[in-house]
Amino acid sequence: MASFFMSRSLAKGPYLDEKLLKKIAGKKPADSGVIKTWARRSQISPEMVGFTFGVHNGRSHLEVFVTEEMVGHRLGEFSPTRKFTRHGGKMQKELEQKKKDAEISAAKAAKATTDTKKK
Repeated sequence: MASFFMSRSLAKGPYLDEKLLKKIAGKKPADSGVIKTWARRSQISPEMVGFTFGVHNGRSHLEVFVTEEMVGHRLGEFSPTRKFTRHGGKMQKELEQKKKDAEISAAKAAKATTDTKKK
């Protein structure tokens, strides 16, 4: 992912939300359930690996299981705030209907061949 934002100064270090660190301090990932948070801007640190966070996207909390590859990224990157509803319109619906009809007819044909083999 291309970073078009200015990076944080190395002298300051990564931004970690203090409340979030308190929530995971002294806990094991297996013992704790989903940890709800609104701190989307907080960077993922190595201590967070294995935990499941409920990251708020403006409407609900989406579960994010933290792995080693996520270290250094921000929590908000894994909880999209916009819902893609697909492109197209009338023409797209017609294409999808044709595809669905073709799948149904293929399934019926496959079922008919298995029924005739059994007899």
